[in-house]
Amino acid sequence: MAKSDTQSRPGLLRRILSALCVLLPARFRADIPVVPVVRLSGVIGVSSPLRPGLMLATSARTLERAFAVRKARAVALVINSPGGSPTQSHLIFRRIRQLAEEKNIPVLAFIEDVGASGGYMLACAADEIICDDYSIVGSIGVVGGSFGFPKLMEKLGVERRLYTSGDRKVMLDPFMPEDPDDVKRIKAVQKDIHAHFINLVKSRRGARLNGSDKVLFSGEFWTADKAIELGLADHHGELRSCLRERYGDKVRTPLIAEARNFLGRKIPSVLSADRPAGTAGLADDLIGALETRAIWSRYGF
Repeated sequence: MAKSDTQSRPGLLRRILSALCVLLPARFRADIPVVPVVRLSGVIGVSSPLRPGLMLATSARTLERAFAVRKARAVALVINSPGGSPTQSHLIFRRIRQLAEEKNIPVLAFIEDVGASGGYMLACAADEIICDDYSIVGSIGVVGGSFGFPKLMEKLGVERRLYTSGDRKVMLDPFMPEDPDDVKRIKAVQKDIHAHFINLVKSRRGARLNGSDKVLFSGEFWTADKAIELGLADHHGELRSCLRERYGDKVRTPLIAEARNFLGRKIPSVLSADRPAGTAGLADDLIGALETRAIWSRYGF
């Protein structure tokens, strides 16, 4: 066999393999970049059987599946959340960072309507934060609220009977007059949570932050232009055009949804806090809906 024939074989083989590769479905082709997408939407931590909230228990498996996608160039988070539970926000944040570091995969956050309070904490898990011109961003603070009914109780002639062990076991009871010591205590707790939130933002955004602490961490929120100016976000944009610009027009962006059984029901995680059907009533769903509505309404939604 001639030497030239031997040398030409590897080139011929490459051309044949290249031609065959074109015939494969896109999901099987290694030459087409993949960026799995995870949606993190809704109020964080507020949950009822008919309105499952955004919690680690409901998002952990989805995040793990996204970071397990073979040869993923990045993981994209589509965030639309006004916040909620600081603990659940931080648990989800930590899981994203753990997976990103384990797999050595960059994370991109795309804020839609709102990435505020706990929703902004989720965005901070990303290496870059991209938002629409009209996105609401920020609200780095802590809020808590309640109602008081002591005068109503008195008017109705209802006597409150409460038995406790421990001087601080009952605080801010809505059926009793407000105690200044209780208010002082809850504000101290909020201040501590706020300090942790500030440290988290500083650790993730670092030198990109461009403003005084008094402005950045006042609890105020902004639209995209101001958020980018302050260093709380990086760019304008939306998922499809941004990923095409970075990875090419053929980039695949599979949406990684929650796993469901053949009936279409969500498969619970081992960490799931979901309650069995029938254990909660209409009142629970109504309260959950009102809480959700109140949190969204802070940002005009």
